[in-house]
Amino acid sequence: MPQEAPSAAAHFAVFDGDLSDEWLNHYGNAKALAIDTEAMGLIHGRDRLCLVQIADEQDRVCCIRIARGQSDAPRLQQLMEAESIEKVFHYARFDVAALATGLGIKVNPIFCTKVASRLARTYSPRHGLKEVVNEMVGVELDKQAQSSDWGRVDELSDQQLAYAANDVRYLLPARDRLEQMLRREERWQLAERCFLCIPVFSDLDRFHYGSIFEHRS
Repeated sequence: MPQEAPSAAAHFAVFDGDLSDEWLNHYGNAKALAIDTEAMGLIHGRDRLCLVQIADEQDRVCCIRIARGQSDAPRLQQLMEAESIEKVFHYARFDVAALATGLGIKVNPIFCTKVASRLARTYSPRHGLKEVVNEMVGVELDKQAQSSDWGRVDELSDQQLAYAANDVRYLLPARDRLEQMLRREERWQLAERCFLCIPVFSDLDRFHYGSIFEHRS
């Protein structure tokens, strides 16, 4: 049986509006960071960005609360746009669009564990974060707080913050396992090409173009 996710990271902090200089400097030395976002809903432009979560390989996790009307986060932007740091998401298409719409951030470079899972785990029809982390890392995530009011950023519950933190804590080991599978099955180069396309699909989502690649009149 998979173990239950621990309730607290080794180092955990909550920030209002942006990272601190201390945490920016620490994260700035990382080769890869796990990133996730929480929003009021799934429609960009209507449903605002509320929370950004970050984790590194040392289990240092933070949550950045984004206030209503906030339009930038300079230190977070510097980190997200640093070309020397790989940003690892699960379903990056949504998070990249949310960061661009909410804070004007253009994330680069990108690894998406959902895309990687679809390319590597072709034996499974289930590619949600819970299923991927369960198989790749052996951790059972608690998703009870997934659908909740993230807009009350000043009053987020301990359960919400624990949920948000755990959504990024296991992405980096999952990413490494998926890369191993992709290389073994000779699908790694295809995955890299897919990751390069994510900002394009995110922009199409932001501007509500829908599936323009479908063949229809």
